[in-house]
Amino acid sequence: MTGQAEAKVRVDAVSKTFDVGGRPVVAIERIDLKVQANEFLAIVGTSGCGKSTLLNMVGGLDHPTGGQILIDGAPVFQPGRDRGFVFQSYSLFEWMTVSGNIRFALEKSAMSRAEKDEMVAHFVNSVGLSGFEDAWPRQLSGGMRQRVAIARALVYRPSILLMDEPFGALDAQTRSLMQELLLKVWEEHKVTVMFVTHDVDEAIFLADRVIVLASRPGRVKREIAVNLPRPRAHELLTDPAFAALKREVLEQIREESLKMQAVDMTRINAGEQS
Repeated sequence: MTGQAEAKVRVDAVSKTFDVGGRPVVAIERIDLKVQANEFLAIVGTSGCGKSTLLNMVGGLDHPTGGQILIDGAPVFQPGRDRGFVFQSYSLFEWMTVSGNIRFALEKSAMSRAEKDEMVAHFVNSVGLSGFEDAWPRQLSGGMRQRVAIARALVYRPSILLMDEPFGALDAQTRSLMQELLLKVWEEHKVTVMFVTHDVDEAIFLADRVIVLASRPGRVKREIAVNLPRPRAHELLTDPAFAALKREVLEQIREESLKMQAVDMTRINAGEQS
């Protein structure tokens, strides 16, 4: 999915430095990355390698200190309705019903009331919440609440969906069901997805391509194509081809974890000697 067509998302030599107590900390260093239209890209790596920082900059919630991010060839300076977000926290409005939460994303739309009703009904059905339109968030399970969040992110038809550990707080069985639901919705609506996760099984099961970020500072360490057939079901996790990809990804992450441990021990020893 990395052909010659103009990339949907292009990250050109992007760096990000934070000021931590008056000391500059480089979170991301000169990342180059292209994501094609309708591609499902998963981003993995050790904790603190800049996965969420990269996603936030693509979304316009944060800004690079070097390089630039382009969407459809145009520089990103701020959030836009071409990008939808789904985070680990559900961020639902507790005083709104399921339908109300989804409809909120259409508040500034020029669509008629009837058109909005139709869109909300469509996405309620897409995420499997028919019959729960009038339920309150407090009445929903974690998985159901995340379904509402996905529907709300998609209802205004963004071309890019940015997902930061969206299933991280769910139990294993619910997480598995949500992964299958997400693939169903993605295959139906064909948006470009950038998906951050710590779960290697999840990354391989969902994605067309997995990006492994190096740690401290974050850089693209390895790009791994996931050439597994679609549509996918969870039986795929026992396939030898899946296991081979998992070993490759885990090996890359393990290398970075060992490097981090070595750096941390060096710093600790230096502190003890000073």
